[in-house]
Amino acid sequence: MLWKIVRRTNHLARFETATQAEPLGLGHAVLQARERIGDEPFAVLLPDDIFDSERPCIGQLLEVAVREEAPVVALMRVPRSEIPKYGIVEVEPLRDRVYRLSGMVEKPPIEQAPSDFAIMGRYVLTPDIFRLLAEGKRGAGGEIQLTDALLGLSRQRNMYGCEFEAVRYDLGDRVGFLTAQIGYGLKRPELADRLRAGSRR
Repeated sequence: MLWKIVRRTNHLARFETATQAEPLGLGHAVLQARERIGDEPFAVLLPDDIFDSERPCIGQLLEVAVREEAPVVALMRVPRSEIPKYGIVEVEPLRDRVYRLSGMVEKPPIEQAPSDFAIMGRYVLTPDIFRLLAEGKRGAGGEIQLTDALLGLSRQRNMYGCEFEAVRYDLGDRVGFLTAQIGYGLKRPELADRLRAGSRR
């Protein structure tokens, strides 16, 4: 049964690859797809962030992007202690769970953060981001940061953030990885009772 599900995905989309020869940052990685994307809007989905929701997180962003005809990033409030781990944005409320971005900074010290809204691993972007990424300016960690290019783009056009409705798991963190296994396991009837019984031992 599982092999049928895997094979069915082959017919859902056409897949092409682009290689990042050196680990020069997320912005540099996105830049490698420039020729394949061309002049079309596109989505970026980071695989170490997964979202459990009735409406896909990227679908929530797309609704905003289509309505506003502008780039959109996924936003989530984070504890102050975690602010230095993320790109943090300055926001202006627009309507329920939608914000206009007025500034952003990559991994700021807590006292310099403009808010507690962090960018999570989903983006709907427009091809004008590539021009900024191609400038190759190094940011935090000496890497080409996508957040820096987004900041430059926000100075040229409106950009928005969507506070998504979903449970987000950080697979790049050991605890986050384990929490995701448990969270999805509890949604499976054949596993849930065994997981709950194991936690009571």
